[in-house]
Amino acid sequence: MGHEFGGHIAALGKDVTGWAEGDRVVSETAAIISKDNPMTRRGLYNLDSTRKGFGYGVDGAMTRFVRVPSRILHHVPDQVPFEQACLTEPCCVAYNAVVKNARIEPGDRIIVLGPGTIGILCAAMARLCGAEVALVGLEQDSHRLKIASDAYGCETIIGDAAEWARQRDGLGCDGVIDAAGASATLKIAIDLVRPAGWISKVGWGPQPLGFNLDPLVQKNVTLQGSFSHNWPIWERVLALLGSGTLDVRPIIGGVWPIDQWHDAFHQMHSGAVVKSVLKPV
Repeated sequence: MGHEFGGHIAALGKDVTGWAEGDRVVSETAAIISKDNPMTRRGLYNLDSTRKGFGYGVDGAMTRFVRVPSRILHHVPDQVPFEQACLTEPCCVAYNAVVKNARIEPGDRIIVLGPGTIGILCAAMARLCGAEVALVGLEQDSHRLKIASDAYGCETIIGDAAEWARQRDGLGCDGVIDAAGASATLKIAIDLVRPAGWISKVGWGPQPLGFNLDPLVQKNVTLQGSFSHNWPIWERVLALLGSGTLDVRPIIGGVWPIDQWHDAFHQMHSGAVVKSVLKPV
């Protein structure tokens, strides 16, 4: 809870330099990391196994004030309102999954499984990379699928995407981004992807797989996990938001005072909106 947020700097710690009270900022999630961890030393502190994030080991930002290390602050472009800037974090998750951990080339045909916030943003990122994109969901996802179609130019599919995947040459799509929260969708991804294609898995699924992975081997498919983000990804995403190249307004279903959080959460969980934004009172 509370790992996607932005705000003004209200006060500075005594050792903080390079920032001023009133600065408009967003924060990464890596609240506590080990500077001696080998992954941190490589700049991949998001993969530090001792890392603690806001809302997970450290108090989150669903409150009026939050204490943030200056090392993970980023300036918000003047033209980006906080209602949009607070979605930098999920945009960074999508950027990492699509741009950093996939192999998209312009003209590729890409399938995204799962039309949640991350799935829609992954589809939008893949479109920015020049791919033809189909976003796949269920009947109850029709509202979210329509947003992806209208706002980001995606094909949308309810149910089986095999026909679209094999439309070009009968072999399957070039890549699959698995953004669904179920382990079973990995089997669907393996079925849909072409030989020598790739799968970028960003969605969590706690269930055991329960199926044979031999087709992954037989088709010579690359399976890549994708987790979180780091400093350069945040800077790049903020540049995209600042230039208007990436527009998150279509997925914002409304802004609620923080004391109305229950209604805001219900709107998301019911599928009425993609993303609810909370504002301190």
